[in-house]
Amino acid sequence: MIADSGWILTKNEIFKKVSRLFETLNTEQQNILLASASSFPSEITATLPKISRGENYKDLPWMLLDYPRVFTLENICAIRILFWWGNFFSITLHLSGGYKKKFEKSIISSYPVIAKKKIYCCINTDQWQHHFGRDNYSLIKTIGEKEFGNIITRKPFIKLAKRISFKKWEQLPTVLLSYFNLFTGILKSEV
Repeated sequence: MIADSGWILTKNEIFKKVSRLFETLNTEQQNILLASASSFPSEITATLPKISRGENYKDLPWMLLDYPRVFTLENICAIRILFWWGNFFSITLHLSGGYKKKFEKSIISSYPVIAKKKIYCCINTDQWQHHFGRDNYSLIKTIGEKEFGNIITRKPFIKLAKRISFKKWEQLPTVLLSYFNLFTGILKSEV
């Protein structure tokens, strides 16, 4: 395999395509968020999108787009789109600190909507895990509304995520933006 450069060139081409997808998405996301900027705290709309990539999340390459992205020691407010090689795309709403407190009631009251959309809730104590293993995420509709509310209020952070199959490549921009709208809509309803 070390004599065959073809597979690494294919990998590089795939990452270029994902990067172009993310660049298109971040423009659309900014337009969506800035169109209703008065509905969000100013520090959320003041952030710029960031695309990052790495080679080793659970031994596999990844690329992500964070927007909005407020990351401090005490507070997190981010929507993260992740491409994880060999696994999936996902979009995650991640809140902690003051943002968690500010938006948790709105998230709890959104249970019927997000349960129908097959959104997952992080049940892990480590907020930096992104896989959809049973020890990390549970499908919200299987948790039940009362237990969902308990998870949201008791944990120091909230992560809601949607896993999207690679088979939906052609629909990815539309699908990801619909979940971005869902997540920002939940945040807007509390401001």
